[in-house]
Amino acid sequence: MVEVALANQDDIEKWDSYVDRSPQGNAFHYTESLATIASYSGTELHRLIGYKGQEVVGLFPVFEHRVLGQGALFSPPPNLLIPYQGPALLNVGKLKQRRAERRHGRFLRGCFEWCFEELAPRYASLRTDGRYDDLRPIKWSGFDVTPEYTYTVDLTVGEEALLAGFSSDARGNVRDGEDVEYTVEEGGEEAIDRIITQMIERHAAQDLFYGVTPEFVTDLYRSLPEGTVRPYTIAVDGEFVGGMVTLEDGNTIYRWQGGAKHDRSVPANDLLDWEIMTDATDRGLETYDLVGASNPRLNGYKAKFGPDLRTFHSAERTSPITSLAAEAYKRLR
Repeated sequence: MVEVALANQDDIEKWDSYVDRSPQGNAFHYTESLATIASYSGTELHRLIGYKGQEVVGLFPVFEHRVLGQGALFSPPPNLLIPYQGPALLNVGKLKQRRAERRHGRFLRGCFEWCFEELAPRYASLRTDGRYDDLRPIKWSGFDVTPEYTYTVDLTVGEEALLAGFSSDARGNVRDGEDVEYTVEEGGEEAIDRIITQMIERHAAQDLFYGVTPEFVTDLYRSLPEGTVRPYTIAVDGEFVGGMVTLEDGNTIYRWQGGAKHDRSVPANDLLDWEIMTDATDRGLETYDLVGASNPRLNGYKAKFGPDLRTFHSAERTSPITSLAAEAYKRLR
């Protein structure tokens, strides 16, 4: 029997330690992230936790949004460009397959029963971490599951092999960078403001919506453990050209927000990505997640770093009466 309930104060105090122990836990599962996300998405956070006796078996943060009495559930909510969230399991990998599947299924069934009985949403959407590889219990709970894609770069191969895996133009850009007067630095709140403001301006110039704000990213930077949010900037001839806000959890660094196009003739983004990768390698990280491989306009750039194609999943549960709301959410996302 797996019991699912809202996390109590003791659970919340231990929440981050559970995230660290879960194979599917990531930076957006931390309790500080959840509170910040709820605040900036205008949603109400519900932290679900599952127990088998005294043993924690899973975490599932869900965000509720209500309009005119109609509710929708998200994990993660739209607009803030959070790549992965959804459920995170604990103490399942040590079990034999049959018991692991049973415990996993009972945990998710309990979560969805609580959500739909207590909150009665007309629409629900979640997006899982790529390490969440058994989507069957989600499908069995009435969700339509769709594969999504990202690229990851293996940082364990060493700097020489890493560069050798790049496309010829990317290798050339990195090597030619030795003749360019550029600096890449890890900054703080000022760097976040410059990077995100540049992204907002770039999207506005193309009449595109961009929901991330400097305030949101800065609050994540302040509230999460030191080193979780890392803003990198690149300057050429002493002038700011661009930057990237990365996130870290475990052995993975995520290429989250930044990399806006610029008007300089220098391949600044190639140099920036290379410096981020080598810096992460020096700190012992193993994977650079390029965060997304489903946009043909961007895939050409990301693919030149010799990445592997990885799968994660999105899932939706809706009714015909809310199909228009579902389509609206997809556009926002």
